[in-house]
Amino acid sequence: MIRTRKVPGAVALTTVLALSAACSGSTADTSDEAVDLRMTVWTADTAQLELFDTIADAYLADHPEVAEITFESLPFADYNTTLTTQIAGGNAPDLAWMGDLSRDLIASDALVGLTDTFEETPGWEYDDLLGSATAEYSRDGTLYAYPFSNSPYALYVNTDLLAAAGQEIDPATLTWDQVAAAGSAVHAETGKAGFVVRDFDYTAWNTLATVWTGWGASAWSEDGRTCTFDSPEMREAFTFLHDAVFTSEAMPGPGTTADFFAGDAAFTVAQVSRASLLTGGFDFALHPLPAGPAGDYSVLGQAGMGVLSSSEHPEQAADFLAYLTNPENAAQLARYFPPPRTSLLTGEQLAANNEVLDASQLQAAVVDQLPNAVTLPNHTSPAEIAQRGKTALDAMWRPDADIPAVLRSVCTAIDPILAR
Repeated sequence: MIRTRKVPGAVALTTVLALSAACSGSTADTSDEAVDLRMTVWTADTAQLELFDTIADAYLADHPEVAEITFESLPFADYNTTLTTQIAGGNAPDLAWMGDLSRDLIASDALVGLTDTFEETPGWEYDDLLGSATAEYSRDGTLYAYPFSNSPYALYVNTDLLAAAGQEIDPATLTWDQVAAAGSAVHAETGKAGFVVRDFDYTAWNTLATVWTGWGASAWSEDGRTCTFDSPEMREAFTFLHDAVFTSEAMPGPGTTADFFAGDAAFTVAQVSRASLLTGGFDFALHPLPAGPAGDYSVLGQAGMGVLSSSEHPEQAADFLAYLTNPENAAQLARYFPPPRTSLLTGEQLAANNEVLDASQLQAAVVDQLPNAVTLPNHTSPAEIAQRGKTALDAMWRPDADIPAVLRSVCTAIDPILAR
């Protein structure tokens, strides 16, 4: 039986201060009665939920102090607001998946430190974790969430569309300029789109980090306190994107939808985990991201699992999380989520449970990319930054846009938030 339940639409995002206040009053359970644990997730995939239930059942069989473990599936689009509302309203789960909300949760002490639990669990092998995978979820040497999913962004190629337009690419020397040229030719010859950045849709601008990182650009300074959208590197990156939209037409413009996985585009930038969307309707190739003027690079999309400080059963929740993520169960989760464990990161091991990609593709696009990968831009107050940045960037997507002025306006919009 799949122990899940849907939650209705989320309400407005609560502030970090409200979240912190809600967390501060929690106390650990001290009774002798068996406890129930609840974990929020954003997957609704039946096979994934069945795997979680199978692991939970095995844990329950040996841990009578826990009566039941429920996986609560929340809609992805509303996940952050629903989770923060639950926390602030005194209905927090014991454990939760998290993406770009992690910085807020860590900064507001809403998560339990996990390093001691993991290191003290026999056979857990803490040193097996890849440093580049744990960085986003760590503070002052303590890990606050297990990075269960580490999926690099890659370039998917519809080789049928390239052939139809008489285009060839060499993955060994592939650059963004070559992708744009081939994409423009495909659009001119077939009417299909050239390249798309999946999930961007002229709203989720943080996904463009999969492109601008190739120019050596970043959204803000390393300490996160100063906007760097107005840097020369970012101007060059957005000049490339603007030209791709309005000059070469290598990239579909605002209001145009092109789904690579439906055969509507020659290229897409998407996480390796999206390979499950390939249905066999066309021949494809998968390569690491193209090089930019700054050289080769890799960008990572992550998700973590953590224990909420507001849980009434933090010790039991942390113990279950240690079991869920031990080497044996991490290998099972790797069927769907690229793991953070170096012992599991080989192309052959990942391919053993992958029905779409082979060992060489997974080695090149996942294993070889993880050690030096950077994550998508993440900061405290992510929703506010995202909305203010989008409002400023809307002016970019016009044929006559003043690119430097637009980028300066982004910094004007988000600098006050970064400086808090």
